[in-house]
This record gives sequence, structure tokens and C-alpha cells, in this order.
Amino acid sequence: MKSKLLLIVLSLCTSFAFSQSIDVTGTVVDGSGLSLPGVNVKVKSSSQSTTTDFDGSFKLTGVPKGSLVIFSYIGYKTQEVAVSGTKLTVKLIEDARSLDEVVVIGYGTQKKREVTGAVSVIDSKTIDLIRPTRIEQALQGTVTGVNVTTQSGAPGAPLDIRIRGIATNGQNAPTAIIDGYVGDFSLLNPNDIESITVLKDAQAAIYGTIGANGIILITTKTGKKNTKTKVSFNSSVGFQETSRKLPTLNATEYALLLNESYANGGKPLPYPNVSGLGKGTDWQDEVFQMAPIVNNDLSISGGSDNITYSISGSHLDQEGIVGGDKSGFLKNTARLALGADLSSKIKLKTNVIYTYFTRKTLNENGLGSVLFNALNVPATLTPKDANGNFTVVPNTTGLGNEIINPLAQIANTYNDYNYKKLNGNFGFDYKIFKGFTLTSSIGFNTSNSESKTFAPQISYGGKVFDVQRSSVTQGSVNDNNYSFDLFGTYNTKIADAHNITGTVGTTIFKEWGNGLSATGFDVPNNSWEFADISLTKGVSATLTNSSYVYDQRRLSYFARLQYDYKEKYLLSGMIRRDASTKFGPGNKVGYFPSVTGGWIVSKEDFFGTPKFINFLKLRGSYGTLGNDQIGNYRYLGTLSGEATYVFDGALVNGVATGAVPNPDVKWEEARKLDIGLDMRILNDKVSIVADYFSDTRKDLLIGEIPVSGINGTGAPGSGAPTINAGTVKNYGFEFAIDYKENFSDSFSMNVAYNVTFIKNKVLEVNNGTGFMEAGGFGVGQPAPARMEIGKPIGYFYGYKTDGIFQNQAEVDAHPSQLALGANAAPGDLRFVDVNGDGVIDTKDKTNIGDPIPAATMGFNLQLNYKNVDFAVYTFASVGNDMVRNYERTLSDANRIDYVLDRWTGEGSTNSTPRVTTGATSNNVFSNYFVEDASYLRIQNVQLGYSLNPSVAQKVGITKLRLYAGVNNLYTFTKYQGYDPGASNGAPIGGGIDYGFYPTPRTYLMGLNINF
Repeated sequence: MKSKLLLIVLSLCTSFAFSQSIDVTGTVVDGSGLSLPGVNVKVKSSSQSTTTDFDGSFKLTGVPKGSLVIFSYIGYKTQEVAVSGTKLTVKLIEDARSLDEVVVIGYGTQKKREVTGAVSVIDSKTIDLIRPTRIEQALQGTVTGVNVTTQSGAPGAPLDIRIRGIATNGQNAPTAIIDGYVGDFSLLNPNDIESITVLKDAQAAIYGTIGANGIILITTKTGKKNTKTKVSFNSSVGFQETSRKLPTLNATEYALLLNESYANGGKPLPYPNVSGLGKGTDWQDEVFQMAPIVNNDLSISGGSDNITYSISGSHLDQEGIVGGDKSGFLKNTARLALGADLSSKIKLKTNVIYTYFTRKTLNENGLGSVLFNALNVPATLTPKDANGNFTVVPNTTGLGNEIINPLAQIANTYNDYNYKKLNGNFGFDYKIFKGFTLTSSIGFNTSNSESKTFAPQISYGGKVFDVQRSSVTQGSVNDNNYSFDLFGTYNTKIADAHNITGTVGTTIFKEWGNGLSATGFDVPNNSWEFADISLTKGVSATLTNSSYVYDQRRLSYFARLQYDYKEKYLLSGMIRRDASTKFGPGNKVGYFPSVTGGWIVSKEDFFGTPKFINFLKLRGSYGTLGNDQIGNYRYLGTLSGEATYVFDGALVNGVATGAVPNPDVKWEEARKLDIGLDMRILNDKVSIVADYFSDTRKDLLIGEIPVSGINGTGAPGSGAPTINAGTVKNYGFEFAIDYKENFSDSFSMNVAYNVTFIKNKVLEVNNGTGFMEAGGFGVGQPAPARMEIGKPIGYFYGYKTDGIFQNQAEVDAHPSQLALGANAAPGDLRFVDVNGDGVIDTKDKTNIGDPIPAATMGFNLQLNYKNVDFAVYTFASVGNDMVRNYERTLSDANRIDYVLDRWTGEGSTNSTPRVTTGATSNNVFSNYFVEDASYLRIQNVQLGYSLNPSVAQKVGITKLRLYAGVNNLYTFTKYQGYDPGASNGAPIGGGIDYGFYPTPRTYLMGLNINF
């Protein structure tokens, strides 16, 4: 009996112990101690589960003591933790094996392990570390095959993105798709972006005529379900300075060199006494200045069971390192993203963005620009004269009629540009039946801009920049577009082995707009304050206003079928049909098919248990894509040209025919091939991606076609016809390796390296001459850049040199150079007789440089130790050449100090010619002016400290991070100009340096705080 009673008591105690339940609360953080929202928290062997809220907190009620709780989150290793108390703190470790991560691929998503195209992804973590002022900067050095060049370092200046090289003589920019609609992602707030996906190969064929240059898919941030409201504030302040100054001659050096030049030319010395000149004026110091930059953004997000929301706003205020607020940029953005589950089958979503910015600009990157003048004005002149007025640069033969005082130029520059844009989309997903979802979306962009430029009446001493009559020019532009997408997606699985996804849809796109510009003369009081057309009463004999209107549409149908067998054999086929109003009736429809395939070798039985190689996938793609980036109505004759006629002895303004039409014009066709592999080794610590690619662009849209002058193609508003007459091929190899290691709970590291090798070759130019020319060098010289069969697009075409003539005997023994403008003399450049006909003339011009880099690469490092994080991002370009064209070849202009090593007598040098006011051919375009512009740039360095979460949460803060960083820290290069990575964006003539506004070095301090 006693034994039975004891057994009953023990059973009751045991039952009580195992049935004892407690409420468990806790926090989930990542390896650096930052809170993780959206983590799945589930009690093992139970249906009870929840997710962490925005500060990483969770709560489970009635959990039996001793139970196991499973924590899982994409990108992190799943962990099981036993419940021993009421509070838990769980640190998740990043999982390199997260191949189930979802990747956006256009009109759908796909698991990363199943992607068969050349696709690269940048997540918000990388963007947070780089902290770019403009989002395009986050692509440089982080994505293989992508090169970002700056047109100017001025605030708000555009950046050029090239994916896998330059394939066409026209528009090379990729198309940006923001949450499903075509948009301008350069205007987005970087902190609003969740991820950037770059489609580089035939995977982009689903976008048809707009996919040839690659596709950049932008996914913006949204709220997460079942999370409480999170407030995130980011702020940074800093200052900018020029990253480089060119070593111009000081006053004494300039005077001595000028004396030598005049003496060699047989002229009296301009500076008989150079003592007392000293260093004189450093004009670069006069125009460059420290400039502030302020960037703030605030976001509020969260969600319930059925509603998600994200609201954000940002403010950027940036002054220029040249001209201060005369080249300033101010941008404000506001965004609202909402999602709603109306039922278990219908989901609604919307994302609306408003952008407003103002920008002021200076004359830059060309002959007569502010920096051009700062480099060429003699150091012997002072900024202002004895009366306090800006010094006038003398209008002499030796200084020409375009070099003026750059400070006066800045002071007399007045312009303003205001831009307002509203863009976004509205859409829904409707699950009609199991496996089939219908998706519809309307995307839109509408923008309005206003511009005003005032030219005050001013004299610079008889220069070309003198303004005889003050004037104001005002303009207004309205641009709009919308797209309507409707597509259905069906997913099914057959016999647990065959996975099939089919997508069929249609897209309607319409773009329209108008612009108006007018000029008024004789501004009251010659003042910016009164610069308005309504106040100008001056009469002009020429046409003072212009306007335009445009309208273009595109109707598309597309289909894609994706299949895999046991997640081992992957196949995808797609086709798109586009009809565009940009082309005539016979060419308005085009078809763009592609196919991609893959084989996950590591899932085969013969592969065995993964040891060294943990994952291996081979993939390939081939397809046809299009490019329709030309002006509207090129197949029609339009009255869009300007004309001025004389009737009864008076000038009468009228209109004339515009560009010569070509009814047979059609879009360019890109045939893209890609063969690649994805591999992970060493317990998934190392990931490797390698690709061979080829892009053959046929039917290039060439606009400079020689035609009879009788057609009036040289008249304003007119032009040569656009025809399909070229072929260019880009091919190369990409390689990326990434190493991640968590050495302990306190220390982790991520090291990444990528490199892209590209070859470019023009295969065809059927425009009547066999080549195209563009770009400029000096004054009045032939175009220095060409597109020609057998050469890289945009290569430099000029004379080769072979050192310096050391004596008259060498001159006499060499073929005559008189055809270049002057007889040679000792100390002059010696040009190569390329064709061997005994005469140096235009027949000896040849390939003297290539602006396209042979290789680009990035090396990036991230370190985390406890609460401290450190990151450095670098980029290198190898093999690109650049033309030095920022020096005015006039005898009295200032020079860069390399001229101090000039030829002064036999044996003195064999690289830099003599100085003289006499006639020479030293200034004709040759490889003497072409330099190797290879460079390595430390793009971003950042050091941050995050307050311990346990401390921060005591004051109601979930995250507090302070950081300091430097952007554009240093550039290692032999190039003598301001920026070896700059370009004016043109495929032909893009590597010519007219004195690029340098990209500033920016020092920042910032704060990231979440509530």
C-alpha cells in the first residue's frame, strides 16, 4: 500500500514538473549585436510560433520548461535553444549556405540556387556600409561587369553606368525597374532601398527592347507583418575638398619659361626682371573651397496581421567645391509604401515617391570652363586689381580670346533649376486557385522642371564671353509616362520531382511630354533680381522661343517557362514581343527570345558527401534583346527645324524640315551568350562566381550619315538620317570570390574580390565612310576619337611620336613634317612615318589609345569586433587611356610643371618638347597627349561603433550606431589630370579630359538610431 501511495505521489510531482509552463520573452541579435526583426520563432514539436518585432523582441506564452525553441532567419544558421528561464537572448550567426534566398528576376522571383542567368545582388547591408550620396556609387567595385563613371564631381551631376562594356555608339545606360515600373533610380534615397539586382545577360530578355544594355531591378523597403512601429533616423554631416590639385607653374617659373619661349621664337623677353614675382596667384586655391554636405533621413515602418506600412523622408544639402552655392544641390524625398491583405486571396500594394531638387551649375568640363581658366590663367595676374575689381586677363595673341578670370566667371554665373517628380505604382496579387496568381500593376512617372539662366551685360576685355546685351532664358519641361502590367504566374509540382513555373503577361507603356523655352533681352538693372522674361522689353531679330511635344507608346506580350527536375536540372525559356511607335509600320514589331539552363552538380549522387566543394552549379544562357534608345519620329519627316528667311529686305522667322527621315529604321539587336559557374567551398565559407560572356550588338543606330548638303542637314534643328549600319562585339570574363568567417562570437570578417576583363571590337560601320568621328581636341583640330572596323569603339586616332629631335642631323634624316603645319627643328616632337611613304601627313594617323579599360576590379573588406565595425571599399581600372586636353596650347597660357623638364639642348630630354613662340607641329593631336589613366581608388573607408543593445534598450533605443568615414579617400594613378575615372558619357570621345570637375574627397560623421 505504501509503495502504491509513493508511486502516485511521484507520478503527480513528475506530471506537475513537466506540465509547468512559463512565459518566455527575449531578443534576437546578429553577430555584431544588432537587433534582427522578422526572425521566425517556433516551439519545437508544437504549432506555437511568432516572429520578432522590429527591435528583435519576441514573446511566447505557456511554454513548457525544457522545451526547445527554434530560431530561423534567411541568411543565418537555424538555432535551437532550450527554455530554462523566462528571458532569452539569442545571437544568430550568418549562414553562407543561404542558397534559398529569393532573388528578383523580373516579373517574378527565384531561389538563388536556381538562378540560371548572370545575376548580381546588392543588399541594404552593403548600402548601409558604403553610405553613398547617390545610389549608383554602391555598384562600383561591388558588382562584376559594372563600371560607374562620373561626368563631373559637381553636386547633382549625373553618373554613367555601363554593364559589360560599351556596346553601341548611342545610349548605353541600363534600364532601371523600380518595384516593377521603369524609373530613374538615381533620384532615390539610398536608405529606402532593400536590394539592387543586376541582370547582365539573356535573363533580361523578358524586358525586350529595353533590355539590351542590362536591367537594374530596385526593390524598396516595406514594412513587415506583425511588427510594432519602428522609427529609424540616420544623419550625417561632413565637408568636401578637392581630391586633387594640378601642379601649375608659379609666377616665377611661369615668367622664366615664357622668357625662354619668347627667346626661342626670336622675340623680346616679356619679363626682363623676374625678381620679386614670387609664387604669385594659385588660381586653383582661389576657385577650390571646403564645401559642407548634410544628409538626413527618417523612416517609420511596421505592420499587423494584414497591413504593412513604410513612410520615409530624406534631405540632402550639398555645396560645390568650386563656386560653393553657385554649384549647389538640394534634394528632398518623401515615400509611402502600403500593403494590405484584403483576404487570403487578394493582396494590395502601393509605393509612391515624391522628389524635389534644385541645382545650380557652373561652366565645366570644356573649353572656357571655370577649371580650364584656373589652369591656364598666368600666376602673375592677381584675382583683383587695385580698385577691387576682378582683374581682366589681357586679350593678346598669346592668351587668346577665351581665357578669362575664373573668379569673375563664377561671380557672373546665374542659373537655377528646379525639378519636381511624383512616381510610384499601385498593384494587386490575386490567388485565383492553388498555384495560380494574377498580378496587376500600374506604374507612373510625372515630372515638371523649370530653369532660368541670366547672362548679365559684362565685358571680360574683348573675350568671346563678353555679353553685349543682358538676357534671361527661361524654360519649362513636363515629362510623363505610365506602364500597365498584367501577368499570371502558375506554379506546380509533379511527382515530387518536376517543378514548373509559367508566366504569361502583357505590358502597356506610354510616354509623353512637352517643353517650352524663351529668351528675353535687356534685363532691368542688369540684375538677377529682375531676371524674368515678363520684365524684358528688348527686341531681337532672331527667334527667341522654341517648344516641342512628343508621344510614344509600346505594347508588349511576354511569356516564360521555368522547369527543374529534383532541383538538379534547371531550364528556363522566355520570349517577348514588342510593338513600338518609335519605328515605322514595317519595323514596329520585334521578337526577343532567350533560353537559360543550369545543372547543380553537387546534388548528383556521384558527387558524394560535400567535403571541399559544398555547392557547384554550371549554367548558361543565350538570347536576343533590343535597344530602342533614339529620338522619336526618326522614320518620319517633321517640321522641327529652325529657319530664317529674307522677305522684302527683312528677316522673317519660320520653320523647316528637321532630320532627314528613314522609314526603314529599326531597333538594335543584342545577341548575348553567357557561360558560368557558381561554387561554394570550405564549409561554405568561400563563394566563387565565374562567367564568360559575349555581347554582339547588330544594327547599331548610327546618326551621322553623310548626305548631300542640298538637304540642309547643317541647319538648326535638322540633321542626317538615322540608319542601322553597325556591329560591335564585347566579350570577356568575370570572376568574383568572397570569403566569410566567424572566428568567434566577437569577431567576424568578410573579404571580397572581383575582376572583369573586357575586349571591345567594332565589326561593321556601313555609313558610307567606314568610320565615325566625335570628340574635340584643342581649337580647330579634327575629331580625335573614332569608331572604325577592327578597332575598339571610341579609340583615339592621331599621330605616333618617337621621342624628340636632338639635333639638325636627325631632322634632316627624318621624313618631312611640314604637312603637319611647320618644319621640324631640334627639340620638336618626332612623328612616326606609319605607312612608310617618306612623308609625315594625315595618312600616318593611327590607333594611339583606347579609353575602354582592359580590366576593372574591386577589393572590399569588412571586419566586426564586438561592437566595432570597419569597412573599406576599393575599385581599380586598368588599361584605359585618356586624352590630356585641359591645357590651352597658347604661348602665354600657364602650364603644368612637367614642362620644366622640357628639351633645352641636345641630350637634355627625349620626352618633352622645347618651348617657343615660333611655329611648330608639337600641338597636333598625337600620343604625346594620350596618357595611361589606370588607377586604384580607395572609394570608402568607414569605422563604426554600436552601443551594446542591452544598454541601448534601457533608454528605449533598439540600435544606436556612430560612425566616421571618408569617401574618395585617395586615388593611385600616373595620370596627370584631375580624375582618371571621369568621362563625358559619350561612347565616342568619352575619354577626353577637358578639365573635369574633380570628384570631391568627403569626410563624414554620422548617426544611425532606431526606436
